Amino acid sequence: MTRLRIFTVSCPDAPPATYTEEGAITHELAQVGVRFERWETRQPVLPGASQDEVIAAYREDIDRLMREQAYTSVDVVSLKPDHPERAALRQKFLAEHTHSEDEVRFFVAGAGQFTLHIADKVYDVLCKSGDFIGIPDGTPHWFDMSQSPYFVAIRLFTNKDGWIAHYTGSNIAQQFPRMRPVV
Repeated sequence: MTRLRIFTVSCPDAPPATYTEEGAITHELAQVGVRFERWETRQPVLPGASQDEVIAAYREDIDRLMREQAYTSVDVVSLKPDHPERAALRQKFLAEHTHSEDEVRFFVAGAGQFTLHIADKVYDVLCKSGDFIGIPDGTPHWFDMSQSPYFVAIRLFTNKDGWIAHYTGSNIAQQFPRMRPVV
């Protein structure tokens, strides 16, 4: 189940608010400029599927988004628990960072956890299959896939070079809960 927990920066152990209903999650995230939608996952793909397989399965949605939002490139992250580089990939995303473009993800299988640091709050979003999230450029955040990653996410970019992080140097990500395996 998709979940949004909102913490205060000063209290990482107990979120004063938790939401699991799509409308409430969409509303709360919209208040801070984050786009969140539930989409139908019409084409079954499993973690470990190749980038070509996933893009072919969702070509219509990808093309529509690229036209609507002027994205210039797309790639796929497809991981399962036995991926040989899972620990290194997890570490790459766990430190707080920003991007000079929106971070856009459509989860077509499995789950991943985006955590956003906005002002004095931390928005922890557990995204599952069918979730689309668009995090505005410049928003400090981190991503966790757990120690046993199991997800497929389509990533869209306006920068042809793809994912480029600007790390903040903050240790805030270490203070908040990590994702537990969902499989």
